[in-house]
Amino acid sequence: MNNYIFGPVQSRRFGLSLGVDLSPNKKQCNFDCLYCELSPAKTVDSYEDVVKAEDIVFQLKEALKKHKNIDVITITANGEPTLYPHLKELIELINNFKEETQILILSNGSTIANLEVQESLMLLDQVKLSLDCISEKCFKRLDRVDKSINIIALKESMKEFAKRYKGTLLIEVLFVEDVNDKDEEIELLNEVLKEINPTRVDIGTIDRPPAFDVKPVSYEKLFEIAKKFDTSLNVHIVSRHKGENIEDSYSREEILQTLSKRPLTKGDIETLFDADSRTRLDELVEKNEVYINADDNVYFYCLKS
Repeated sequence: MNNYIFGPVQSRRFGLSLGVDLSPNKKQCNFDCLYCELSPAKTVDSYEDVVKAEDIVFQLKEALKKHKNIDVITITANGEPTLYPHLKELIELINNFKEETQILILSNGSTIANLEVQESLMLLDQVKLSLDCISEKCFKRLDRVDKSINIIALKESMKEFAKRYKGTLLIEVLFVEDVNDKDEEIELLNEVLKEINPTRVDIGTIDRPPAFDVKPVSYEKLFEIAKKFDTSLNVHIVSRHKGENIEDSYSREEILQTLSKRPLTKGDIETLFDADSRTRLDELVEKNEVYINADDNVYFYCLKS
């Protein structure tokens, strides 16, 4: 029998995670992204190699007996997990025994216009959807999508899903140098993300060797990009490799000004602020001018309105 379960791994975003791979034998995806760490493969709109939901559930139950205190069961795949034809059945089975453990799916968002997929995702505690580009040219270039996918339908369906979904909705944007890091693309993303209004927006860049010859943006660039998004959005920079020697001195006024542009996470503070600046930030928290907003496993420093 294939091994469908992996981990647990400690995630800064999601806590202690136990992974479920719905496509362990081959890449089955309707995207062939430039930044993907898997080898290039022809896009598909359905799974050819389908594993049994019962087999996945058996292995998951055994893993949960061995690994205690799991925060989240993460449904993923070598490809796109929402193409798995028994997704709703699988989620319903897991919901029967997961108890307090959350269920999360990591999806590229491509099938969100499918109402059956939406109904399946409604059963989850957390949904992470990708949205790298809004313009059709960028979308096709970066995500190399299957011909069945339309960016206009995708973004409109994300908005509709966000209105209906009651769990934690995360939108992830992965930036690639000289592809989707231009101001005009960021502005388009900003406008759509404001309408979706997710729980959190995670922005990141390439952190594993990609299949194609593309480059990541720097942490400093990600920070500059984050400041371009509307302050109503909880923007979290996701980076394994923080910038080197970025620690700088921020006055009280500079801290308040920075937080007025966007909330900062604890990780941002560790990377950007020197010791004296962190002390000033702590004083602002004590004076109730800044507050800490706990969003699942991410803590944001926010300006008191």
